[in-house]
Amino acid sequence: MTDDTKTSGERPRQSRTGLKSTGARKASAKSTRSRAREFALQALYQHLVGRNDAESIDQFTRDLSGFHKADAAHYDALLHGAIATAAELDALIVPLLDRRLEEISPIEHAVMWIGVYEFQHCLDVPWRVVLNECIELAKEFGGTDGHKYVNAVLNGLAPKLRPAEVEADRASGKARP
Repeated sequence: MTDDTKTSGERPRQSRTGLKSTGARKASAKSTRSRAREFALQALYQHLVGRNDAESIDQFTRDLSGFHKADAAHYDALLHGAIATAAELDALIVPLLDRRLEEISPIEHAVMWIGVYEFQHCLDVPWRVVLNECIELAKEFGGTDGHKYVNAVLNGLAPKLRPAEVEADRASGKARP
């Protein structure tokens, strides 16, 4: 008899490879793009809070532990693209807010920038992946219910920024109407 079989008739527990006991992803299970989003979030936070310039933030961030495991090209696109198009990103975000932009947490603001930027410029990433990744970022780094706010705003923008993709998912039942 092997360790895999049980004499009591119990089924072995399902493997939760890649998950912590809390159900969250282990660091090793994160994709290079997920890591890039995390570093971009930290960098955009520095920009929003400290008003540091993109180049200084970029140099600092690339020296952080673990950066070598991130998709550097995706990080570059998110950091430099979001900062360069910040006014346009905010113009899309603001109509969906229930308060002034200045009252939004800088973490949630940066996560929304990442989401809107990816909706517009990273068409190889499905809209639902963008939404889910941003919700996870907000859960991990933001306030208690910040992910709900990020979800509402990005879910509101997805049909405008990715209309064909969202409609196809809704027609197939993959996304709610």
